[in-house]
Amino acid sequence: MWLSSDALEGDLVVLEPLLLSHCEELRDAVSDGTSWQLWYASVPAPQDMQEYVEKAIKGLARGEMAFVVKTKQDGKVVGTTRFYDVKEQHRRASIGYTWYSDSVRRTGINTECKYLLMSYLFDTKGALSLEFKTHFFNQASRTAIERLGAKLDGILRSHQVMPDGSLRDTAIYSILSHEWPAVKNNLRAKLNKY
Repeated sequence: MWLSSDALEGDLVVLEPLLLSHCEELRDAVSDGTSWQLWYASVPAPQDMQEYVEKAIKGLARGEMAFVVKTKQDGKVVGTTRFYDVKEQHRRASIGYTWYSDSVRRTGINTECKYLLMSYLFDTKGALSLEFKTHFFNQASRTAIERLGAKLDGILRSHQVMPDGSLRDTAIYSILSHEWPAVKNNLRAKLNKY
């Protein structure tokens, strides 16, 4: 398996492999806010957390890796993120299924999480590229992805059928290995502000 199940640790957060035992803490985390009510996001409702975690863990069989996000300050679970759509033979993966408690938005948490994931993918695993995918209407996510330094590759029209039956146009962004040094410098500069 290309990606290992090691924890990733920064100054603000620790990304630990997702386990069923994290369900209750994740229910608390998602209950800090109402992001699970956004029609265009794939954030689980508190009562759906068990199913969400079980599905994420099943991704291990496909080479995926899901993490809980814990703050280093107090060890509190504040969200989740994962590598998915992993293509070892092409040395690429997607980062997504990321959501956080409202109380940690607009802090350095997301920036450091993405820095740790990208550093692992590019510096440790020698990835050639990584992708971010989000709903066309998820402007907050699109802005955050662009702020990381990813570039828009395009929009896949009618890419997915949403749970409510609507069709999702998917915005696809990427960062290539030769772009990583500049992206890394930019993320470090952002993190230095925290």
